[in-house]
Amino acid sequence: MDRRDFLGVAALAPLALSAPPPNWARLRSRLAGTLVLPGDSGYPAARRVYNPAFDRVKPGGVAYCANAADVSACLAFARANGVPVTSRSGGHSYAGWSTGSGLVIDVSRMSSVAYADGRAVVGAGAKLIDVYDRLSRHGVSIPAGSCPTVGIAGLTLGGGIGVVSRKYGLTCDVLTSVRVVTADGRLLTCDARHHEGLYWSCRGGGGGNFGVAVSFTFRTHEAPGLTVFFLRWPWSRARAALREWQAWGPSAPDELWSSLHLGRSAGGLDVELVGTYAGRRSALDRLLAPLVARIGRPSSRSVRRASHLDAMKIMGGCASMSVSQCRRMPRATFSAKSHLAYRRLPADGVRALVDGVARGGRHSVLLDAMGGAIGRVGPAATAFPHRAAIFSAQYYTEGTNRRWLRGIHTEMSRYFGDHGYVNYIDPDLRNWRSAYYGDNAARLAEVKATYDPDRLFRLPHGV
Repeated sequence: MDRRDFLGVAALAPLALSAPPPNWARLRSRLAGTLVLPGDSGYPAARRVYNPAFDRVKPGGVAYCANAADVSACLAFARANGVPVTSRSGGHSYAGWSTGSGLVIDVSRMSSVAYADGRAVVGAGAKLIDVYDRLSRHGVSIPAGSCPTVGIAGLTLGGGIGVVSRKYGLTCDVLTSVRVVTADGRLLTCDARHHEGLYWSCRGGGGGNFGVAVSFTFRTHEAPGLTVFFLRWPWSRARAALREWQAWGPSAPDELWSSLHLGRSAGGLDVELVGTYAGRRSALDRLLAPLVARIGRPSSRSVRRASHLDAMKIMGGCASMSVSQCRRMPRATFSAKSHLAYRRLPADGVRALVDGVARGGRHSVLLDAMGGAIGRVGPAATAFPHRAAIFSAQYYTEGTNRRWLRGIHTEMSRYFGDHGYVNYIDPDLRNWRSAYYGDNAARLAEVKATYDPDRLFRLPHGV
């Protein structure tokens, strides 16, 4: 809070003391969905998000909205009563900003997935596993992420880096229109010809900034089977694996996506390469051969052909589960940070990253190849600016101690710079505007001023 905000709050303090409390019962009566309040039997479950680290947060109410009219009613309630408002789809915000102390607008009940004529219309509350499952029945899919319980809304609004993005682009790249309830309660359909600025912002500008998205229309692609692969090396090959992969992965054919994992767990240190290939195993073997020759023989290797849906389940860590079981993946306590790499690490950068992972603790670094179709879109064509990045870096640690994260992030900033991915939102970042949005930040601010001039939607890293 700066001095101007402080003085404004201080001036309003006497009015706030005399204002009547919000009439939650009245809001409940206006909803077709369900409003869950403290004291209700469903409240302990309603206030939980994916990461148990945020179980301490206790919203004033959680509204499970059934439709756009419910969202509009919630926003009117928030405006009239000065109640902070937060929107929630899958509840996976790395910083816990899918919840808050005021009203949580939960869109998870708006989860329909419909397909016709090459287009998919997806409710904002749909989880990725359900999107993949329902579209697979039509032999199509969209490029999206791997975690089965992530909500489609947050993923899309932040850009949407996924396991087939090198061939088909980001999730936001196949978004043809989005329906958004804005701060004033209007339901707007935004596309390339209507509310173009808001449509542009919804493709990489981050969730929770401009309104509450209630549905998305995507252009689909045919979804034949994929070849999935897992290769492991002993830790002694970690530097070689990182050095060679960063040259190989981002420059591979578009059909090949890969991720290099460097991790330290109770089982020790680990190097693993995972990926998907939109082609046959024989062709993949030829593409892997030069990489393996440079790194050395892997200690284990698994390559298999799978249906598109099964490949997404494999990448999501629920290969042996049913779709309904994937939907109920257990929660996990973690902390995370990110970088986006615009150039390869030099030898001392490779050494710094590998040595950083080797330090004590339970943590990992995931490097996801970019390039391909991602890089063939201009940095200003959508709000996602990092089109020239060659890979993303995610730093994860088990639990809530961020000491290792802060140390390795600071050290690797010497090599990666200050670029970050808004969907891996980081509460520690001070230069978050430039890190997330680069040169697109100014236009995003203009859109914010147009559609939310009174800043009803406020995040710590809010546009």
